[in-house]
Amino acid sequence: MKTAHCVPQRISKYLLSSLFAVAALGLIIIGITLLPFLGFILAMPVLALAIYIFQTRLNDQCEIDFDAH
Repeated sequence: MKTAHCVPQRISKYLLSSLFAVAALGLIIIGITLLPFLGFILAMPVLALAIYIFQTRLNDQCEIDFDAH
């Protein structure tokens, strides 16, 4: 039951972070081809947001506890 409850959270976390990563990649490509400086400036916050979402913790019920207590 625990894993079934956490599946939508994990899917949305990875889907959202991959969406932002693809958007950042698109902005980097635009930065290389069309708008050299502006594309890179816009890509950095989007890439940072993708990394932040990817590294966020799920709620405590969905995390695995590795403590040896």
